[in-house]
Amino acid sequence: MKIAIIVGTRPEIIKMSPIIRECESRGLDYFVLHTGQHYSYNLDKIFFNELQLPQPRYNLDVGSGSHAEQTGKMMVGIEKTLLQEHPDIVLVQGDTNSVLAGSIVAAKLHIGVGHVEAGLRSYDRRMPEEINRILADHCADLLFTPTENTKKILLNEGIREEKIFVTGNTIVDAVYHNIKVAKDSIDVLKVLDLEKNGYFLVTAHRQENVDSYERLHSIIKGLQLVHKKLSIPIIFPIHPRTKKQIVKFGLNTDGIRFVEPLGFLEFLQLESNSRLVITDSGGAQEETCILNVPCVTLRNNTERPETIEVGSNVLAGVNAEAILNAVEIMINKEKVWKNPFGDGNTGKNIVDIVIRKYMC
Repeated sequence: MKIAIIVGTRPEIIKMSPIIRECESRGLDYFVLHTGQHYSYNLDKIFFNELQLPQPRYNLDVGSGSHAEQTGKMMVGIEKTLLQEHPDIVLVQGDTNSVLAGSIVAAKLHIGVGHVEAGLRSYDRRMPEEINRILADHCADLLFTPTENTKKILLNEGIREEKIFVTGNTIVDAVYHNIKVAKDSIDVLKVLDLEKNGYFLVTAHRQENVDSYERLHSIIKGLQLVHKKLSIPIIFPIHPRTKKQIVKFGLNTDGIRFVEPLGFLEFLQLESNSRLVITDSGGAQEETCILNVPCVTLRNNTERPETIEVGSNVLAGVNAEAILNAVEIMINKEKVWKNPFGDGNTGKNIVDIVIRKYMC
């Protein structure tokens, strides 16, 4: 049996890392293909080293572009690699263009497709990620879904139950592993002169939020209201896209402390020690839930409803007053929720299922 693992963004690398480690520890025949969707391969080489992962065997280095251009380049490169390697199954994770390209190419070559983190739905087709995750799920032969709720979503879409496996989410494995690595490697609080539970952490990068003047202006205004009312430092590791748009729109950002983008280990440390996280990231909603840190989400919907249900997260949208109200609610929230995403053995669970299905 040979396994192909396709990644293209840093969140995918993080969430695939438990599976890569499991393949390594078992001595399985596998390879990693990096599409280079977001970053140059040279930058991600450092990222693989930071996470203590072996380097990918293949790099497509497709870079940015329109959705069609980027996905098309990936499909060409992925097809050549799969025809050369002849894997039995291709594993993809999440909802990016890399996931879409890998799923379609593998399915058309009659190679098995395993979709890690299957079944998530925002029910907002304006999000390109929603299209990607739906198509990947319906291409997949094995659907590794994080919760019973996501399994029900797949069943309601007509996917056969024997293809669906509730495994938990690999982000739990990754957080548990890397929080230990982070503590041994860097003290980001000392570097940034911060105190534990003494700051709010902010991330915002989604296209629908930062490419709109009205939405981005309202988010910044909301953060300023939070700072003025609560007098707690707001730390904002700023995504290049967000920085570009703030400059383009000429927004006043008084009261917000911007810092350069951080590595995953540094960010994980900042997350785990923050009083509260304000974000539009799906991954951060999960991570804060696991780390027992309250979260306010700058969206009107979420494909992680479990975080809402257990009480670790609240949807604020982007209205400035609503952001302030949500923060005031969540900073007083009792941190008693139970992590709904698994026990940290998801990578092992997934590899066990792949071996059972494909190793003769």
